[in-house]
Amino acid sequence: MSYEEPGYSVITQSGPVEYRRYQAYLVAETLVADRADFDSAGNEGFRRLFKYIAGGNTSQSRITMTAPVSQAAQPEKIAMTVPVQQQGAAAGWRIAFMLPAQYTIETAPKPSDVRVQVTAVPARLVAVLRYSGRWTEGNYLQHRDELLQGLSQAGIKPSGEPWLARYNGPFSLPFLRRNEVLIKVDRVPD
Repeated sequence: MSYEEPGYSVITQSGPVEYRRYQAYLVAETLVADRADFDSAGNEGFRRLFKYIAGGNTSQSRITMTAPVSQAAQPEKIAMTVPVQQQGAAAGWRIAFMLPAQYTIETAPKPSDVRVQVTAVPARLVAVLRYSGRWTEGNYLQHRDELLQGLSQAGIKPSGEPWLARYNGPFSLPFLRRNEVLIKVDRVPD
């Protein structure tokens, strides 16, 4: 099954690191602050967001599933106005689903759950490391470190926190899964 993904173009590749320019898109996101661990936060955030796309919104509209599901550390408590992904840190983990391109910030169904927000993600330049395997914190951290090392070797300074993007469903065989670690950058290698 093929899911809609954010639009991007590949600018260049340096070793295993790919540099992409993403178009702007919308996400539904939630901050899971009450769960410290990576796996529990990912599961809780996914359930909240799935309820939203399954009709848990003020118009009771079903929204088509997209990819990826993102997870990122949320380093400090801030208003929920950040992109789709999973990130984790002191304030918790931010989980996000991209919304289909047919929606605008004005036309996207409003979430019924106050913990879910619809936000715009601006166009941006990112560095990406793709890998397969299980969705464990250890696997994510290993590949995050590999991405950061690749950027350092290329003389590229990241801006912001890295995030995990999961492209497959939970029943996909781990060796067939497409996972990515992404981080925003200001430029590509010379």
